[in-house]
Amino acid sequence: MPRPYASGVVAAPVDKVWTHVRAFGDLPAFLTAIGQCQIVEGTDGQVGAVRRLTLATGGDPFDERLLALDDPTHTLTYTFTGANPFGVRRYTSTLRLSPITDTGDTFVEWWAEYDADASQEEQLNHTFAHDVYATGIDGLRQLLA
Repeated sequence: MPRPYASGVVAAPVDKVWTHVRAFGDLPAFLTAIGQCQIVEGTDGQVGAVRRLTLATGGDPFDERLLALDDPTHTLTYTFTGANPFGVRRYTSTLRLSPITDTGDTFVEWWAEYDADASQEEQLNHTFAHDVYATGIDGLRQLLA
């Protein structure tokens, strides 16, 4: 099972970074690949909420459901709820923040597990790890600079 992963450091305290990550309906604030995002079911910041995303490049919207939100561990987990622009099956992604105690910065980790055709895994791993997660971590850096 593929597990794309990216990590990085954001020069801001973990609670400040968490405020932005925790806002499930505000993904475009730090992930510019997302053109539109709106909560279409449930309440933002509560498990079960569904956000509808449209890529900045256009295309059909797709939905993600918030599966877990843990404030003490600064961890958020979500899943695609149906068709998605990547064509993956059983996708679950986690974004976790940890304080870097000697600098006051934040260590950010973002990864997923998914099912897809074996012939697509290499490209999908690159897309998720670099184009989504690493870009999102960099977006957090820029947002909080």
